[in-house]
Amino acid sequence: MELLIMINACKTASARRVTAVIPCFPYARQDKKDKSRAPISAKLIANMITVAGADHVITIDLHASQIQGFFNVPVDNLYCEPAMLSYIKIHIPDWKNSIIVSPDAGGAKRATSIADRLNLDFALIHKERKKANEVSRMVLVGDVNGKIAILVDDMADTCGTLKMAAETLIDNGAIKVYAIVAHGILSGGAIDVINDSYLEKLVVTNTVPHDDKKHICSKLDTIDISSTLAEAIRRNHNGESVSLLFHDDDTPE
Repeated sequence: MELLIMINACKTASARRVTAVIPCFPYARQDKKDKSRAPISAKLIANMITVAGADHVITIDLHASQIQGFFNVPVDNLYCEPAMLSYIKIHIPDWKNSIIVSPDAGGAKRATSIADRLNLDFALIHKERKKANEVSRMVLVGDVNGKIAILVDDMADTCGTLKMAAETLIDNGAIKVYAIVAHGILSGGAIDVINDSYLEKLVVTNTVPHDDKKHICSKLDTIDISSTLAEAIRRNHNGESVSLLFHDDDTPE
């Protein structure tokens, strides 16, 4: 509501252009009907932002890229991938003996992209559910024996999936398990779940503030993506290409 009011205030004060910078897009997971008569809240949020008067939206790693189509104004969906690649190369010892793992089928595209850029193997965890929000068991597709497993996902909320995935990987012979996630929501008892898990580190970007949680969780680490946002804002203001930010032909070191 505060964002909508500020957009509207700028518009009614004769602003030439209003750009909404939303690092973590709200209700992004509600992007389709998962059952009859369920709301598509992401579409509602998009409509509200547009009606309030936003001319442009900048966001980071949308849960589903199709959300860009909910808007009738340009949307720049920035990616955390370059920052994640840099973190892996600098902060994970012996990263060349790693395997990139997606904790569910939905994140396979993101994980394979990172694996290709680092010239590493890829594995997938298939979740079997007895009922909604309750994972009964996980099945690993791929060989992680004797390797460092790096879980890659777009969002860490309650962290239950990451904990179960880490257990599955260790049971299948992984030496260590790291998790790198774009948005660290970390709601409810997420910190206790992380502390009680096999994860060496949970690495999240600062799209959601979590400095208070770092004091009670030594496994939590942060990737600062403020420079990516700042450069995107500068390019957008000057009419330059934002997509060139991510056309990096970086080869594995």
